[in-house]
Amino acid sequence: MNGSSTDMERAEGLEKRAGVLERLTAAGRENSAVTVMFHSAVAARQGLSATENKTLDLLERGGPLTAKELAERTTLAPASVTGLVDRLEGKGFVRRVKHPTDKRRVLIEIRREKLADLAGIFEDWKREVDELCEEFTVDELETVIRFLQGATERQRRATARLAE
Repeated sequence: MNGSSTDMERAEGLEKRAGVLERLTAAGRENSAVTVMFHSAVAARQGLSATENKTLDLLERGGPLTAKELAERTTLAPASVTGLVDRLEGKGFVRRVKHPTDKRRVLIEIRREKLADLAGIFEDWKREVDELCEEFTVDELETVIRFLQGATERQRRATARLAE
């Protein structure tokens, strides 16, 4: 009887895990869709495409980058990055500057003054996320961070495979 009880508990555990994984997948897909829509709306406010908007995000977080570094981080072809930078420069969001140590290279840097209009949008969103985080313990937040970092790295690898 004890052996069958353990088997039943194991089966129930597997069933529960499958249900949780199904809900996690659904929540992840919904979050992904809402994230794309949010950033598309933010981009549209500035007359940008979603790719242009996320490129600005990369530049804001990563500091000035070369076109080659942008190509690596976005997995876009170098010619596409050139066109992307041309568009962003034409709209006044970035500028090309000489590299401080290698005069043969050019850096693309963000024009922060152009992004000032977006501060309010992101402050409002950040306030809501901060409220949500109050519902979690520090240990739970650490688990969320670990999951997001792992999912991000796996998605980065999947994106690189698609670009091959």
